[in-house]
Amino acid sequence: MTRALNRTTADLSSYPDLVVIYLGMRVNEPRGLTTLISFGPRIRKSVQAQPDGLLLHENLLFSLFPPHAGMRQYWRDFDSLERWARSLPHQQWWQQFLRDRGGTGFWHETYFRGGQIESVYIDMPRIGLAKFAPVTPARGSLFSARRRLGMREGSGPPPGIPEEELYQR
Repeated sequence: MTRALNRTTADLSSYPDLVVIYLGMRVNEPRGLTTLISFGPRIRKSVQAQPDGLLLHENLLFSLFPPHAGMRQYWRDFDSLERWARSLPHQQWWQQFLRDRGGTGFWHETYFRGGQIESVYIDMPRIGLAKFAPVTPARGSLFSARRRLGMREGSGPPPGIPEEELYQR
């Protein structure tokens, strides 16, 4: 006899500003394996600190060859996510990564309950949204997630690294 179907759904009515972000790091050259592995303990410690607004963190493995790992996070709202991303320790990680990617590529795609989506890809082949949608440089009005979403600049901390500094190499 077949067991009765147990079909459920998540009631998101208490989370009107829910944000889901997928992040990934892909090894692009041999030294990238060390870079990728070094992030595990740092991320674990950061999540254990229970940042305000983080509802759930899940680790993901996208591929073994090449090594490509990541995470999915659910945030109460964009302001909480952005506040965490622009504070320590994340701000320092981001600055170091942008100065030396350590043989890896990085990407994120952010999805909002209201339907908005934004993304950024650094030293990555076309994946995710970039695999079917046109890509354009993430500069100027597309430099920060807030700008890519067409949101006004907040009163929060500035981006982890100024755009002008990033391209002075």
